[in-house]
Amino acid sequence: MAEEKTKDDKNMGALFIPAGILIGMGIGFLTDNLPAWLFIGLGAGFLGFSITYIFKKK
Repeated sequence: MAEEKTKDDKNMGALFIPAGILIGMGIGFLTDNLPAWLFIGLGAGFLGFSITYIFKKK
């Protein structure tokens, strides 16, 4: 039988994007360079999302 995946299982990796933004915001406030760290956190979030998507696909 085919294994059914729920909607939560498919979108679990999407939590990396806001988490990356929040971590980037925290580091940005500490270093007084908020815009740069927001973009770095956003990029890290998308990277984490894509890595989980690749491994979850199998």
